[in-house]
Amino acid sequence: MNNLIDIMQMSPEEIQDLINKAMDIIANPGKYSEACKGKILATLFFEPSTRTRLSFESAMLSLGGNVIGFSDGKSSSAAKGESVSDTVQTVGCYADIIAMRHPKEGAPLVASRRAGVPVINAGDGGHNHPTQTLTDLLTIYREKGTLENLTVGLCGDLKFGRTVHSLISAMSRYKNVRFIMISPEELQVPRYLITDVLEANNIPYQEVTSLDDVMPELDVLYMTRVQKERFFNEADYMRLKDSYILTPEKLRTAKETLSIMHPLPRVNEISVAVDDDPRAIYFKQVANGKFIRMALIMKLLEVNA
Repeated sequence: MNNLIDIMQMSPEEIQDLINKAMDIIANPGKYSEACKGKILATLFFEPSTRTRLSFESAMLSLGGNVIGFSDGKSSSAAKGESVSDTVQTVGCYADIIAMRHPKEGAPLVASRRAGVPVINAGDGGHNHPTQTLTDLLTIYREKGTLENLTVGLCGDLKFGRTVHSLISAMSRYKNVRFIMISPEELQVPRYLITDVLEANNIPYQEVTSLDDVMPELDVLYMTRVQKERFFNEADYMRLKDSYILTPEKLRTAKETLSIMHPLPRVNEISVAVDDDPRAIYFKQVANGKFIRMALIMKLLEVNA
């Protein structure tokens, strides 16, 4: 594997190897503190990001490497009309590996064919976000000790949420995983995921509009925000943005072992009163993102510690 553009490039065995490496990094951080000494990561973020960009940068710095890049396409030559292809070929002269976020679906794939160095897709439009999925898988594995035999609830914006799309695809390959998808009808999971992933692989699933009705069944609850930037019509956004808000009251029927996740940023879809619930693990999830990205950077650069 020379690049990571789509989580489905990775087999479950390759994912488990990365998880195992991340677990060792967590247990023995000092062992990896100079693993990427002399290496440079370029973060090319053509749209805003806090967690993902800083997570990549923190990961590389924790491996003893260095970071260059930009956090807004307007501050790059893209603002002058430079193509993605030309940008990455230029940056590939300065860096050993590139992490790229772009609003256009497929842009990181184009970049991977021209860069000359490994490219990691850090999110492309509403399409894919493979390192968030790796973060999610590491988080579930750390909490549950397995990625099998789980009922996973996905709640909120399931139509535009690239993290949800990637997670469904990735977890569909593990034994005895069941999905319950909770959303307004306007924001349901795209049909191609239903037909090409779930039904094609005989994965049990439900599509429901009520979170309360299914809460007692869930092992994992993955909340998402209703993303204003994905809407063409502000009236639709205003009507749907508060459709699903998780509160302590709604958790009264949940399992004691439930894991509440969120890719962040949240707006108001999880009440801050939930933060003190031991089942809320979304900030642990953030920390896990750094560790799995450290493992991925090492893999793509073919370095060991």
